[in-house]
Amino acid sequence: MPALDGMRILDMTQYEAGTSCTQALAWMGADVVKIEAPEYGDPGRGVGRSENKDYSAYFCAWNANKRSVAIDLRTERGRDLLLELVPNFDVFVENYGPGVIERLNIDYASLREINPGLIYARIKGFGT
Repeated sequence: MPALDGMRILDMTQYEAGTSCTQALAWMGADVVKIEAPEYGDPGRGVGRSENKDYSAYFCAWNANKRSVAIDLRTERGRDLLLELVPNFDVFVENYGPGVIERLNIDYASLREINPGLIYARIKGFGT
């Protein structure tokens, strides 16, 4: 049995700093669900994109063994959908720029009210 079998990770990361973290958790058996924007998905989908416009080798390398769902977090309905998911997860991982999570009202204090046992991880690339 994998070390993290049964662990559920809500992945709101992009590019390498966050996706490498959640990728490692997926390799260890965690169920990782990645939240992506509905219009374009994770920005990494466009890095080195091949003729197939749905994915790139870069994106596949950092997001294998994950499931994904498209949610528009700029809308009230999108935020509500995310908040409905939170009680079903053990870990929340994000690596957005400064102030984004707070503007979306999905910071640690907000999510802790919904799921007091939630592990909340913030990863910042390049000191941002």
